[in-house]
Amino acid sequence: MSVLTTETGTAPSAEEPPDTGARHKLTAVTGLAALSLDAMASVAYGPEAIVLVLAAAGGYGLGFTLPVTLGIAALLAVLVASYRQVIAAFPDGGGSYAVAKAHLGRRTSLVAAASLALDYVLNVAVAVTAGVAALTSAFPQLYGDRLWLCLGVLVLITAVNLRGIVDSARAFIVPTAVFIGSILVLITVGLFRDAPVSTEAAAGHASVLADNATTVGALLLLKAFASGCSALTGVEAIANAVPSFRAPAARRAQHAEVALGVMLGVMLIGLSVLISRFGLQPVEGVTVLAQLADASFGHNLAFYVIQFATMVLLALSANTSFGGLPVLLKLLARDNYLPHVFGLKADRQVHRHGVLTLAAVSAALLLFSGGDTNTLVPLFAIGVFVGFTIAQTGMVIHWLGVRGPGWAGKAVLNGLGALLTGVSAVVVTATKFHDGAWLIVVALPLLVAGFQCIHRAYGRIGERLGVGRIPEPPHRDSSLVLVPVSSLTRLTSEALTAAVSLGDEVRAVTVCHPDPEDRAQTEALERDWALWNPGVPLVRVPSARRTVGRPIAAYVRELAAADPGTRITVLIPEVEPARLWQRVLQNQRGAVVAHAVRRDTDAVICRLRFRLSDLP
Repeated sequence: MSVLTTETGTAPSAEEPPDTGARHKLTAVTGLAALSLDAMASVAYGPEAIVLVLAAAGGYGLGFTLPVTLGIAALLAVLVASYRQVIAAFPDGGGSYAVAKAHLGRRTSLVAAASLALDYVLNVAVAVTAGVAALTSAFPQLYGDRLWLCLGVLVLITAVNLRGIVDSARAFIVPTAVFIGSILVLITVGLFRDAPVSTEAAAGHASVLADNATTVGALLLLKAFASGCSALTGVEAIANAVPSFRAPAARRAQHAEVALGVMLGVMLIGLSVLISRFGLQPVEGVTVLAQLADASFGHNLAFYVIQFATMVLLALSANTSFGGLPVLLKLLARDNYLPHVFGLKADRQVHRHGVLTLAAVSAALLLFSGGDTNTLVPLFAIGVFVGFTIAQTGMVIHWLGVRGPGWAGKAVLNGLGALLTGVSAVVVTATKFHDGAWLIVVALPLLVAGFQCIHRAYGRIGERLGVGRIPEPPHRDSSLVLVPVSSLTRLTSEALTAAVSLGDEVRAVTVCHPDPEDRAQTEALERDWALWNPGVPLVRVPSARRTVGRPIAAYVRELAAADPGTRITVLIPEVEPARLWQRVLQNQRGAVVAHAVRRDTDAVICRLRFRLSDLP
């Protein structure tokens, strides 16, 4: 009986299947931890955003907190149902970008991609600054160092994500579970309280209720609804990153999306019920969530656990962007709207260039804002509303085309979602325009124009390369290889050996300058060359100036003009030191020659690296 063996003579092991990358992908649970932190953390500021708007109508206005929250929860249910369908229809990820590309045209898809990209970047900056703000609230002596703390948190999250999305998910499972458990316990305990246990957290702080309260009208309720919708940011992240899940990726992503919607809805409604139950009022310097913890548990250890868990999750909620944006950038690169380098993956299934770009842009935003949350919040959430509206509109067109079972109801549901999120986008932009939202209005079209510019550049390159067309069959041309030399060394011998293997004819080239010292060195090289007799002629190229690259480029042009049918290659030998610091000892002559030949001729450039591994 014969047995198949490998080249080493051993049978292939059945216990070591090829690495398909599945261990570097997400399950439903780890996907929830990696991609839902943004949405989960929003319960820390979503209800507060509603209360702050309704406070303009005094205590009577605060009575509408629960109805507004129920409206947001209804929209959340619409969005979760819609993105569940988006996941099934577009399992390659991309969310609103993929939907718009399929049903709304190229330009609309680019608007969706730009809005998502802006939202992801702003989410990182807002999340990090909010988390550090919670820390400096507990330890005021750190307030002056908040910018460096923000940058330190950003470096930490970036480093974790460079190890892979699964590693980041595992690292953040515990903080996510602690936060969710704490909020659910807070709600449960608070529902059994007839009155607040403690009001110590708000004691001594001024109320922000308006003295000259306005009436509760449709515009105020709409503004409160739009502000509270900031709690919906991050709902789309799972649909954007479907390829990051293990097979069956779409089903796991759908389970994670539904779990996110249920938990987020329960927490939002529960907190709003407690706000109404305890009659809480917004005060300066204390969050509504802190007041709720104080009212439910009292000013004890449980209160500080809630605050610490909130602080940690706010800081780590930036991880949602690191899970979603690199996948979006990969899709844009695949469609030639971004450099193709964003489509590359590292060993751990990491889109490393996307992660590093997100970190760099976020760091620039942190430096711009000085680590101040209030500078960034007015810019937040506008982009995601635009993406929501585009995705919902695209899904309406999707159902009109597919017309599967129950398509009419699904189309109505998506149409209602598109209307609500579209109105929210307009209201948020209008109300926050002078607070910095105008930057988003300007940045969106600029980003879209950048995508189109890159796409046109790739189109021109593809046209020149004949992409999509069958090229002419290869044929053999006569070839000439030029080797620049300045002395006789082992490097020279290695270069000529490589050259005679590449071309029909080989010439060594040395540049001679007019000063006596250089002329003497050239004559000595020619004498040594004749004694060595390598079988390759040495050509002296005169130069009036002390340059190396331009004379060789001029000589290449002369040869090309004399025999246009000959393919010329310039083989440049270079030393590669064993240690990085030794590179400063090199004279960079090879780089100078390569630059001049590349700029002034059509010759092929080959840089031969000779490694000196035996150097001390």
